[in-house]
Amino acid sequence: MSNGGNPAALLPLLIFMAVMIGIGFYVRQVQARGFGRNFVQQYFIGNHDLGGFVLAMTTVATYSSVSSFVGGPGMAWQIGFGWIYMAVVQVTAIFLVLGIFGKRVALLSRKFDAVTVVDIIRERFQSDGLASLAAFIIVLFFCATMTAQFVGGAKLFAAVTGYSYEMGLLLFGLAVVVYTTVGGFRAVALTDTCCAVIMMVGIVLLLYHVLDAGGGYTAIMDNLHNNHPEMFEPYSGGHMPAGLYLTQWILVGICTIALPQSVVRGISYKDTASLHRAMLIGTVVVGFMNIGINFTGILAHGVLTGDLASYGGVDNIIPRTIVTVMPPALVGLAIIGPLAASISTISGLLIVASSAIIKDVYLHNQHKRGKEPGTKQLRLLSMLATAVIGVVVFVIALTPPSLIWIINMFAFGGLETAFFWMLLLGLFWRRANKLGAILSMGGGTLVYCLTQGLGFKVMGLHQITIGITASLLFFLLGTYLGKPQDERVLAEFFPYRKN
Repeated sequence: MSNGGNPAALLPLLIFMAVMIGIGFYVRQVQARGFGRNFVQQYFIGNHDLGGFVLAMTTVATYSSVSSFVGGPGMAWQIGFGWIYMAVVQVTAIFLVLGIFGKRVALLSRKFDAVTVVDIIRERFQSDGLASLAAFIIVLFFCATMTAQFVGGAKLFAAVTGYSYEMGLLLFGLAVVVYTTVGGFRAVALTDTCCAVIMMVGIVLLLYHVLDAGGGYTAIMDNLHNNHPEMFEPYSGGHMPAGLYLTQWILVGICTIALPQSVVRGISYKDTASLHRAMLIGTVVVGFMNIGINFTGILAHGVLTGDLASYGGVDNIIPRTIVTVMPPALVGLAIIGPLAASISTISGLLIVASSAIIKDVYLHNQHKRGKEPGTKQLRLLSMLATAVIGVVVFVIALTPPSLIWIINMFAFGGLETAFFWMLLLGLFWRRANKLGAILSMGGGTLVYCLTQGLGFKVMGLHQITIGITASLLFFLLGTYLGKPQDERVLAEFFPYRKN
């Protein structure tokens, strides 16, 4: 890789980031008049009017992170088809999150005028303490996840373009903070849509040039069959044990349906037809991305034929592939895909973290005191909260912790432990009550963090298996020991069901 900067790689990135910022200011201008009527709804959920295509793309883009385009295909390069068999469970994620929570959350949000997932949690369990704990967990784990995205994107930028890590961070890091702060959820949804399209274009470009550099599909497959036959085995000669399948299906598959940044999409669509369209489009798109980029990682083994150590580790495989197979003039386009995955995840998390502070904590406390902040004050505070969170994460990323990828997965598991059972049982089980929800969220998350900190595992499985199990047991314990929820609340959530 070049030590000097590649201007041809920089120009497409500059144009892309300028377009993203332009969308943010355009949305801000269009919505300016609407802010006077209901700023909070417009800024944090786009006023419940997302169509099917945009809903699908913003859900996919937020779900896909930079590790989906760097670490994942790098592992596929090393493991082979076993990695795709493991990762293919993610194809169902969009269908499940919108299918299970989409319509339910949409109906409840309109009934209670809810803007956030925490709003619905507060209404369901009638607990300000639980709502505050949920908001705290969202902000804490989101900040860790955003830091990982900043670091991953900046490292990728430096590896591919030859410019510095700090320059990459400055270029796309500030861009995402600016357009999210200015345009709110609507800008996030539209830029996510652009990012998702760019991701698909990037995958197609990279796949084409990998096949070309490797002498075609048949030549690459023959090479792998002859030299690495274990790459075609489900267990990859012992590199993909059954326990890893189980852990990953839980961590990046089943439990992702309850991630707050995904569930909040259910609040934002305009009608049932849009939801159904988004479920179909989103499943097709995430399937194409997931299988396409990991399959490209396998094919890259026909181009990068050295051992893993010679390339500096799994995370360097895709950057190395890009600069090896792509013409210099197209390197800038190829890198936009992974960076788009990074910034779309950051923007999605940023706006939800901001809403947790302003809507779930500040505004709720103001209403309890009988105060109604003005639109101008809310606009200023909301934009300030978004900007401050973004800048804080940006500053942390300037001196990244060495264990950043572990922190990323830790945060992912923490969110799933905290929200999976509480949302699933809370919204679909009439018996679920406040004590069960508090014990599940607080106790489950604590157990997960402790086992992570101590490095304790059961049968070598990731600690998410312990956290999610403890969370369920705590929920059941609290539900059967605690008082049933008020009938008035249950009638609102389950109007056609009895005990």
